[in-house]
Amino acid sequence: MHTRASSTKSSEEQPAEKQNVTEASSAPKPPEEPEGGKANKTQQLKKVFKEYGAVGVSFHICISLMSLGMFYLLISSGIDMAAVLCKLGFSEAVVRSKMAAGTSTFVLAYAIHKLFAPVRISITLVSVPLIVRYFRKTGLFKPPTPSP
Repeated sequence: MHTRASSTKSSEEQPAEKQNVTEASSAPKPPEEPEGGKANKTQQLKKVFKEYGAVGVSFHICISLMSLGMFYLLISSGIDMAAVLCKLGFSEAVVRSKMAAGTSTFVLAYAIHKLFAPVRISITLVSVPLIVRYFRKTGLFKPPTPSP
């Protein structure tokens, strides 16, 4: 009898649990852009990728690969990047957390590369529209189709 009552009780609790799960999954999603201000860098980058397509993606990948290669070259040549980053204005705590002692050259280069992500994103956001505009003016790309 006791097991039957507990099984009945658990079946009564299940709809309430399902309702809570449904409410949580149907919660409103955050808007793409903040209402009162500008979109953050990631949202702006997604907008550039959507608007300019392969040009935006390939330019950002090229910038990222050049950045990673440059930082790898700097670290492997013996430059003390911790001191350079501190002079550039990064807090010492952030630099030390990214650059643990005894890590490989590539890991250090990748960590510094990640610190400079906002710079790379800003370069992409400014450069891609200019590049596409230039290519459209020279005739390499078709002009944008007007929206109906």
